[in-house]
Amino acid sequence: MVRKVIFSVALAGLLLGTAACNTVKGAGRDIESVGKAGDDAINH
Repeated sequence: MVRKVIFSVALAGLLLGTAACNTVKGAGRDIESVGKAGDDAINH
């Protein structure tokens, strides 16, 4: 389970790092996506 969390956080960081957040709305969506991925990793 810890590996899933670490993998999810690393993947989310990579996606955020490569995503072009041109607007505050886009950045908000990216942050929300990271939160959901972390939630999913913890709950599974």
